[in-house]
Amino acid sequence: MKTAFVFPGQGAQKVGMGKDLFDSSDRVKNIFKQADNALDEDFQKLIFEGPADDLTLTANTQPAILTVSIAALEAFKEITDIKPDFVAGHSLGEFSALVANGMLDFSDAVKITRARGTYMQEAVPAGKGAMAAVMKLEEDIITQACIEASKGEIVSPANFNCPGQIVISGDFNAVERASVLLKEQGGRIIPLKVSAPFHCELMAPAADKLNKYLRTITIGSADYPLVTNVDAAPNSDSERVKELLVKQVTSTVKWTDSIKYIISQGVDTFFEFGPGSVLAGLISKIDPNVTVISINSVSGLDKARELLEKTS
Repeated sequence: MKTAFVFPGQGAQKVGMGKDLFDSSDRVKNIFKQADNALDEDFQKLIFEGPADDLTLTANTQPAILTVSIAALEAFKEITDIKPDFVAGHSLGEFSALVANGMLDFSDAVKITRARGTYMQEAVPAGKGAMAAVMKLEEDIITQACIEASKGEIVSPANFNCPGQIVISGDFNAVERASVLLKEQGGRIIPLKVSAPFHCELMAPAADKLNKYLRTITIGSADYPLVTNVDAAPNSDSERVKELLVKQVTSTVKWTDSIKYIISQGVDTFFEFGPGSVLAGLISKIDPNVTVISINSVSGLDKARELLEKTS
């Protein structure tokens, strides 16, 4: 069995996420305590009790998902010493993956994602940007529609999530124009409830601020290769990490190609760490023959234990 550890991005959050893992493990409790200390606030209370409106603020959502993801990973480490052949994370999840492969200190990651979320929220005034999921159409059709719809504004593919599911992002009116064109091509369009248009050139101010912030952060050596969103290829070079994280803010998340690459290297089992099971759904659509287990609760941990017992 060859394995990959994967970590979700923004959108997977919900009040109470990770609470049963917290209640069952001192190791998990310590992760939440570290997050509280890093932010100098009672952050676990927000995660477990809400209010939901505060948790969904980007500046809170990003460190919250990171915290729950690493907490789930720590709970997993209590039942097995299995090591991944690769790690990867979807957008924000790449920071969790960097913690998992030893390149980024967890407390640093909590602070960075708080800053990143703040920068991204501040980059575009509310209502100016938009994102929409496009179903049932190929990449080249969507890319061409974005070019035709731009008309001096910004709209471009933001996430290549899986075959038949691509997200576009940009100026509100440009996204609307692209959506009309794509409906005419037979696509199904789902406007997304987001606080900002992520992964497009409108995020350039956030990328600049993140670049300056990352200068104060130390990047360690990699325990396992990380398949990055920007390149859909493995990186173990600590010198490139900051550059890739900055570029990621304005670049397309190449999730489909990332998963295809990992599978091409012989990986047949994925463990998803963090709230929800969005990545499990995407990976199953990319290749239904691989095994994906979402570790987002004690029951998810039990499923992982059962699989490991069968394959040992």
